Amino acid sequence: MTLEEVRGQDTVPESTDRMQGAGKALHELLLSAQRQGCLTAGVYESAKVLNVDPDNVTFCVLAADEEDEGDIALQIHFTLIQAFCCENDIDIV
Repeated sequence: MTLEEVRGQDTVPESTDRMQGAGKALHELLLSAQRQGCLTAGVYESAKVLNVDPDNVTFCVLAADEEDEGDIALQIHFTLIQAFCCENDIDIV
């Protein structure tokens, strides 16, 4: 017996609804932060802020386009940012 059989076939849409809700909440949060001037975008700009004032960083969103997956320098920066965030108790989304 599978989980879908136990719970019924509606588990996938329920999960999808949660993901869409989380995505919408994140979108609204980022827009609000941008309006307040509290948003830093870009790998290099974010690394600068993390280096200068990590105590004022609430969380970090790491996202890359498919075309950037082959960019080794970008992947190294992502890895360094992840390590820095882990060491400084900054949540990563």
